[in-house]
Amino acid sequence: MVIGTAASPLLLRLYFLKGGTRKWLSSWLETGGWPLLFIPLAISYAHRHRRGGPTKLYLMTRPVFLACTVLGLLLGLDDFLYACGLSYLSVSTSSILISTQLGFTAFFAFFIVKQRFTYFSVNAVVLLSIGAVILWLHASGDRPRGESNALYYWGFFITLAAAVLYGFILPLVELTYAKAKQVVSYTLVIEMQLVMGFFATVFCTVGMLVNNDFHAIPREAREFGQGEVRYYVLLVWSAILWQFFFLGTVGAIFYTSALLAGIILAVLIPVSEVFAAVYFHEPFPGGKGVALALAFWGLASYVYGEFLESKNSGGPRAYGYREKLGPALSFPC
Repeated sequence: MVIGTAASPLLLRLYFLKGGTRKWLSSWLETGGWPLLFIPLAISYAHRHRRGGPTKLYLMTRPVFLACTVLGLLLGLDDFLYACGLSYLSVSTSSILISTQLGFTAFFAFFIVKQRFTYFSVNAVVLLSIGAVILWLHASGDRPRGESNALYYWGFFITLAAAVLYGFILPLVELTYAKAKQVVSYTLVIEMQLVMGFFATVFCTVGMLVNNDFHAIPREAREFGQGEVRYYVLLVWSAILWQFFFLGTVGAIFYTSALLAGIILAVLIPVSEVFAAVYFHEPFPGGKGVALALAFWGLASYVYGEFLESKNSGGPRAYGYREKLGPALSFPC
């Protein structure tokens, strides 16, 4: 998750900075690497076979498959919103906006998986919201060179919409684990991510077909600022690194909760900020610094609240689907 969160937005922004313009293609890359998941699934199958365990080719039941289909289509829409937003925004601004997904994740988790809301959770949501408002007030001075105010504000709202949608998707993934009515294992989690990635890619593929992106790729590669070969290398590595991000996210939900997955994503935001400043020489005005500080403050508030909760209860709090499945939940390979 660290690798994917730090590197994927940078490669996507590099694509747009060096002449890339295909938003459906860039959104397709976010989940287009889903066939790579057959590698860990094959390893898991061989491991189960060697240990004399179940050797079914797949463990997923039909209800889980249908749930993952819907989640995949939502994820495809979120991919498109994020790619569109990043085409108009700097990496640092986009990262700060995406960090607001923590507040939305907390909000939706309260209703979807009955996540407990504490004073510290509410405080985190408020601080992140204030940070987004401050960023909006200083947005015009931070737009990329040559970008109009209208397009920059459009990118701002689209990216914020992507954060809201992703904050909605994470608790839905946790709810799917809780309602699976079968052993939630490493293999099942990978299968679910594969199905979600497949249908998200199908969603973006339809967009590419309608937008005629497949015919435009060779021409765009020839005109790319860093050369044709590097264009294709960038596309391949983008698809690979985005898989790191999504695998890390579903893994965090698998072992803990959707809310903690959102927290980890917020923690990794400074990594993108540092790399964006180093490689793209992006400005970092005072307003953006205040927004980032508020994001850290909100994160610290939530972490401190969790610490107090654990201290008062005498141990770590059980999360979401673990509470509901209880002893039936296990983690075999």
